[in-house]
Amino acid sequence: MRYLACAMLATLAVTGASRAQAPGDAAWPAKPIRFIVPFPAGSLSDTAARLVGQRLAKPLGQPLIVDNRSGASGSIGVEAAAKAAPDGYTIVLGTTSTHAVAVSLNSQLSYDPLKDFAPVSLVGVSPYVLVVHPSVEARNLKELIALARAKPKALNYASAGPASLAHLAAELFAATAGVELTHVPYKSSALAVLDLVNGRIEIQFGTIAPTLPHIRSGKLRALGVTGSARLAALPEVPTLDEAGLPGYEASLWIGILAPARTPAPIVARLAREIAAVLESADVREAFLAQGLDPAPSTPQAFAEYIRSEIAKWRKAVQAAAIRPE
Repeated sequence: MRYLACAMLATLAVTGASRAQAPGDAAWPAKPIRFIVPFPAGSLSDTAARLVGQRLAKPLGQPLIVDNRSGASGSIGVEAAAKAAPDGYTIVLGTTSTHAVAVSLNSQLSYDPLKDFAPVSLVGVSPYVLVVHPSVEARNLKELIALARAKPKALNYASAGPASLAHLAAELFAATAGVELTHVPYKSSALAVLDLVNGRIEIQFGTIAPTLPHIRSGKLRALGVTGSARLAALPEVPTLDEAGLPGYEASLWIGILAPARTPAPIVARLAREIAAVLESADVREAFLAQGLDPAPSTPQAFAEYIRSEIAKWRKAVQAAAIRPE
């Protein structure tokens, strides 16, 4: 019996030593983590990534090194992450564009948004706000829909370009509401807002931060927000679902993913640490200032969300016959 007990203790000691070195255990992370951001420095996605990355360094005990790999609407950086070793030392920022819209637009995409990644957590959601120029004879969403139905293609809406998320959000709105609008693409959101404020364009699905000052000054009229809940910055403005378009939701979301086959314990720990970061008051305040609602999730919930988003945007792309340019 004494020999058996000694043998069992020896086995446990060996097993414990192996577990201590196993990926996802206390040994991880033992070096800095590369955080690929597939968009330029200074963008909304980059700002959110740096804010979260800086806060994660303390609980993880290692710095997160942001690696901006922009180009091809985010595909270059995301592809690099998909090909990285699944050892917990590379993570990537994914968005609606890179992990839901891109595969809907390009059947030859260089990565699979589901098979090539291990979703870690949703980070933030930024809905659009549907605004019209004050000259438009519509005080609410139902009146806008009635006006658009009475005058097919007479109302123009602006976007930051063909196949941009704002373009897709407007097309999803048109399909859901049963109206026909005319798309006027711009080279940037700033130029689109300028023409909208000056009355050369009637409608826009605008991002919150640059649009909010014009709403508050009365230069634009807000008819609804495209998220699943009202915005803290515009509590008086209903969601489109509340305003009469049941089921409509279209938002820019940001999340963190790892390469496929990254050990589950590492993914789980990252998700827990990200949730703690997003629950802190200073991070929440910084996110809201950028028009982002903090939205931590479990890896499983994030994976299901990506699947539902792919299905939604694929349907919208096909219905509007949108092609990348």
